[in-house]
Amino acid sequence: MPDAPPDKPNAIGSFCLVLHGHLPYVLHHGTWPHGEDWLYEAAAETYLPILAMLDACEYLNAFPKLTMGLTPVLLEQLHHEHFKKGFEHYLNDRAEKARQDQKEFDKIGNGHLKWLAERWEQMFTKLLAQFEDIGRDIPKAYAEHVKAGRVELLTSNATHAYMPLMLNDASIRAQIRAGVASSERILGFKPGGMWFPECAYRPNGQWHPPIQWGHPHNRCGLEHLAADEGIHHFFVESHLVTESKSEQVFNDGMWCKVGWDEAAKYPHRGWRSVNEGHGVNSDGNGLARLWVLARDQEACEKVWSGDIGYPASGEYLEFHKQWGPRRGLRYWKITGAKTDLGDKHLYYPQDVEGKLHEHVSHFCSVIKQRLHHHRNLTGRNGVVVATFDAELFGHWWHEGVDFIKNVMLSLNSDPEVKLQTSMEYLHDVFVDKVVTLPEGSWGEEGDHRVWTNDQVNWMWEIEYRCESTFGRLTHELDWENNKEVESLLKKAGRELLLLQASDWPFVIRRGQAVDYGIKRYMQHVSRFETLTDLAEKVAQDSKYLGGLTEVEKHEIADADLHDVIFPEIDLNWWSV
Repeated sequence: MPDAPPDKPNAIGSFCLVLHGHLPYVLHHGTWPHGEDWLYEAAAETYLPILAMLDACEYLNAFPKLTMGLTPVLLEQLHHEHFKKGFEHYLNDRAEKARQDQKEFDKIGNGHLKWLAERWEQMFTKLLAQFEDIGRDIPKAYAEHVKAGRVELLTSNATHAYMPLMLNDASIRAQIRAGVASSERILGFKPGGMWFPECAYRPNGQWHPPIQWGHPHNRCGLEHLAADEGIHHFFVESHLVTESKSEQVFNDGMWCKVGWDEAAKYPHRGWRSVNEGHGVNSDGNGLARLWVLARDQEACEKVWSGDIGYPASGEYLEFHKQWGPRRGLRYWKITGAKTDLGDKHLYYPQDVEGKLHEHVSHFCSVIKQRLHHHRNLTGRNGVVVATFDAELFGHWWHEGVDFIKNVMLSLNSDPEVKLQTSMEYLHDVFVDKVVTLPEGSWGEEGDHRVWTNDQVNWMWEIEYRCESTFGRLTHELDWENNKEVESLLKKAGRELLLLQASDWPFVIRRGQAVDYGIKRYMQHVSRFETLTDLAEKVAQDSKYLGGLTEVEKHEIADADLHDVIFPEIDLNWWSV
């Protein structure tokens, strides 16, 4: 392994690959089709293969650069012993399923299917060996790559809460603080970059609740809440930068206030370009609190689109068709974008290599085209930031991790493109502009409609009530001098964090796991209400704790049994 990435004095810009690894809390909450299997599949098909990809690049004397988000709720689960035991069982089960398939295919005389089943068995056996080789500790393995300079890890909200729609800034601060604390405890260091859940952002100004709750009122921009906790930079969808307003510019050795039309007057300065970093401060009179990098939509579309993107190519493995009724393995290729499942052809791995080479070459050429375009427009070196859900690679797109590996190898040897993490880019390039970003997300139509609509707005009414209740109790109850009350409020705080996850309204809106999403949300709400009720009763009567009913004791134990993450809740997280 080289001591440092190759020096590229003739580079025209940088490429930052940013993967967002996230899954909701599922431990002790079902297995198949919804629950822990989501976590096991992602670990087997995405998180471990990405680690192997980094090792392969090192073996080939290349220097990969990856910015990887591992959300705190994901880290907590990957770090937990229950996951480790369950994952080992899952991998052994998958290998055994492949062996059973081999026997079935042998009986029907299909040698190609049998060979594919043998490949599955080898893959799961190899994954199990890899998991054991890293000490069954996926977070630690990623942290080791950070130490080696190959990876930058991002933190996020504790449970991926959707910040622009939350009722109280105290709740947002708690989500950020809890997330940073988990990342630091598990990884051994405090990340500087943060993935805002769903790339959702809200600037300074008047805030309107998505439901009839209270009155519109002024709130600070999210950049201030994150910067207060030591966050350095975050990521947004492209339209938030292209629609931004100019605020400050660095000229003649000093920062100067400018008008909102500055960006339109001087596009050669890189204003509103997704190929440059920008400072962010939406209060209108200050310097940057955070730095922001925007997704380059033109570069990313061919990767993430299931209709026109690379993953839709007929040679690649079909995701939806499986052999067997439950936890089946996949043996067919996509064949065609509009091909019915019943008409899919068998998968031929030997056909993939050429197609991958074609797609990697095209993607790398697009990156260079984008950098050349920015250079011609501004005379400055730019950056292409490609942000994706990590689970796209390996899980949804079986060959996706090999795609990343070949992109890394190709750009590593390209003299015109620097491979960098987001922090490295922002360290090397002086960002000379500050903007106010508009409100938005990377969701449908770039706004909040996925998370606030007629299907899910009832959830916000409940969440706002829970936020208000918790804020009142942590303020009114003397938990600092009453350990029993403190313990109950900490358990309630954990349930509040879990019910705030953006995943539950998302799956309901998308119709993907509606019953599961409603069930999980209401379970956390019910536990929260039980625990806060008990905290209030114990605070009013110190003798009440000894008089807990059997049902109340059971409900407390039930919460402890099912919701086993965030072991070190700090009630001060909710203080302003």
